[in-house]
Amino acid sequence: MNRIPYFAAPILVTILALTMSGAAVALEEPDYAVVDVRDAYEIRRYEPYIVAEVDIDAASERSAGNSGFRILAGYIFGDNQAQTKMAMTAPVESQKNVKMKMTAPVESVKDGDQYTYAFVMERKYTLDTLPEPVDPRIRIREKPARYVAALRYSGSWSEKKYAKVRAELESALETDGVEKAGDYILARYNSPFAPPFMRRNEVLVDVDWPQAN
Repeated sequence: MNRIPYFAAPILVTILALTMSGAAVALEEPDYAVVDVRDAYEIRRYEPYIVAEVDIDAASERSAGNSGFRILAGYIFGDNQAQTKMAMTAPVESQKNVKMKMTAPVESVKDGDQYTYAFVMERKYTLDTLPEPVDPRIRIREKPARYVAALRYSGSWSEKKYAKVRAELESALETDGVEKAGDYILARYNSPFAPPFMRRNEVLVDVDWPQAN
């Protein structure tokens, strides 16, 4: 698989190209401050922000990405109880979860993969003012203030490239004695039409930052 696409229909591709080109429009991003810079990554302190997210069970990242993006894009483009159209923000966050099923006796076996996709909501909204999704699969939740290790890279969205960068971040954190406190997230800030060398991609992971206390 060469790409991890998260668009599904031509109209959504067009909208995404206009809103995430990175050239004509500066998209709103979550507020954060860089608190430390290492050779391979930086530590950020994020302020709380709200996301709309959905879990997708799928055999491949391709099909999961298509479904996840279509569902969330529909929500912000008016498929909500108030029929409110909201602005696209950045990044689009995704992570892969391993879904397990229980057997008897108590054992666990892998039963396919689950992927979580999230859109960051505009800062002007609160949990009380965001329109309610029509699709019951969509969750609205607030991510708390937290410390995050971030490794930025450009280029392809391929599974191979992401895995390589994630391994680099994991190795650097282990070397520095920084404990991760969550799952790795792929953050994409640009349209799929942006040339790979101009793309801003990041691997993010929550960390227990020693200087936090």
